[in-house]
Amino acid sequence: MNKPFSQACENNKTAILPLLIESLKDCKTLLEVGSGTGQHAVYFAPNLPWLTWQTSDMAINHQGINLWLEEQPTNNLLAPVTLDLNHDWPIKAVDAIYTANTLHIVSWPLVEAFFNAVSQHLNQQGKLCIYGPFNYQGQYTSESNAGFDLWLKERDSESAIRDIEAIIALAKNAGLLLADDHPMPANNRLLIFNKVN
Repeated sequence: MNKPFSQACENNKTAILPLLIESLKDCKTLLEVGSGTGQHAVYFAPNLPWLTWQTSDMAINHQGINLWLEEQPTNNLLAPVTLDLNHDWPIKAVDAIYTANTLHIVSWPLVEAFFNAVSQHLNQQGKLCIYGPFNYQGQYTSESNAGFDLWLKERDSESAIRDIEAIIALAKNAGLLLADDHPMPANNRLLIFNKVN
């Protein structure tokens, strides 16, 4: 089997990394929700050596993630655990949770389930980092995002670019406050939330 490859991961990893270094400097443990190909994990973990990076995804994606991890092993990078947003998470508490390009892929009930789980598994003063496209005041931020959203909905009617206001509201209910909203390449954002209660 050839390693899976995401061009988007290659394109955005160098822009994301310095923001993670700054945001996660006081964190010791991190869960990546939806590790996908594994490319982000093998790039970020060696650049965040004080942090233990736990990959996770649906079982069907583990083989591809493990191929990346075997090729680029790092002491602080852990093999994937099976995580399905429909079920309880297979971890205890962590200092940080990171997810990229997931909330627009899964259904809205699973976005809600994600935040419910974050509230349970993120330590006090923990950090939640979410990368992806978002709408503001119900509007697309670019023509390319409008086209991407149409493609998403044609592929799966439950998928959609999410409204930032709805995400912030879910986060608030989970005890999280938005600390930073960073503009990123290709009309994406990196949202950083702090757990406050």
